[in-house]
Amino acid sequence: MPGTVGGVSWNLRALDVLAAGEPTPLIDLPVRMPGIRLLLKDESAQPTGSLRHRHARALFRQGVLDGLIGEGTTVVEATGGNAAVAQAWHAQRLGLPYIVVMPGERGEQRARPVEALGGECRFVTPPLAIYDAAREIEGHFLDQFGRAAEHDLAEELFGQVRPDWVVTGAGTGATSATLGRWIRERGAGCRVAVADPENSAYFPGWTLDTPDYATGMPSRIEGIGRPRVEPGFRPDLVDRVVPVPDAASVAAARHLREVTGLVVGGSSGTALWAALELVERMRAKGETGTVVSLIGDAADRHLATYHDVGWAAERRLDPTPFTDRLRRVFSTVSG
Repeated sequence: MPGTVGGVSWNLRALDVLAAGEPTPLIDLPVRMPGIRLLLKDESAQPTGSLRHRHARALFRQGVLDGLIGEGTTVVEATGGNAAVAQAWHAQRLGLPYIVVMPGERGEQRARPVEALGGECRFVTPPLAIYDAAREIEGHFLDQFGRAAEHDLAEELFGQVRPDWVVTGAGTGATSATLGRWIRERGAGCRVAVADPENSAYFPGWTLDTPDYATGMPSRIEGIGRPRVEPGFRPDLVDRVVPVPDAASVAAARHLREVTGLVVGGSSGTALWAALELVERMRAKGETGTVVSLIGDAADRHLATYHDVGWAAERRLDPTPFTDRLRRVFSTVSG
């Protein structure tokens, strides 16, 4: 239960800590198509450098409001990468113990950022065993894949611009669901597109209207794509799911770096490629309007993966054909 210090309840102080920060910026990415505007919503400007920061804050906030997180509560999650870093950051600010169960063998690249924030990393094999392992730890299981938590992205975005399309990748499914619900409740007249990499279950699951669809194969694009359709994904709140080749994700990530200077990851490249598909369809139909694509993260560590020629060659990812198409559509000068 929440405690009190100096007459001020812990949960009230926690909610103050978990208040929304400054809005993340919009970047204009010029396209060679009159009447069509493409904007990038740069979530890498968050304190922990990714879109996961916003979702982590929402999960903690919901836990406090529901009375599941109080003073001294150990917070537990089963995940890896940016989500774990974002959650560890919020736990540190609240003074709470944080334990994350990650799949596979221990990797310093994954563990170090979490441990630097005071979190504890536990590694489990096989990978799908992380959920059961997390539930066995005494504390509050955040359960980012199974627990709904509305974050403030849509309200912030629509306070900045009135887009016709918003494009995001799908990991937990929470971002597309949050956007879709907000848009429909307010009649905003915008559509939501989900960019889905190879091996992921979201595109076939959405196309076949099969909510329990599974491919059983992991995504090669960090942060998005899942071997199964997660409970947080709401196909009824999504207007289009765009399948994206992994090599196209690599090409688009590199193009974004070339134009903006941001060393984005593959998930941002996936979302940009899906935006390209939408822009070209708009042009073919004679439509005009604004498309917003989310930049999920930008970090120098991506220089050793998506931006590295040898890394891509080892995985037989040839971005060349997709790079040519990107340069035909987008200007090489950022506005």
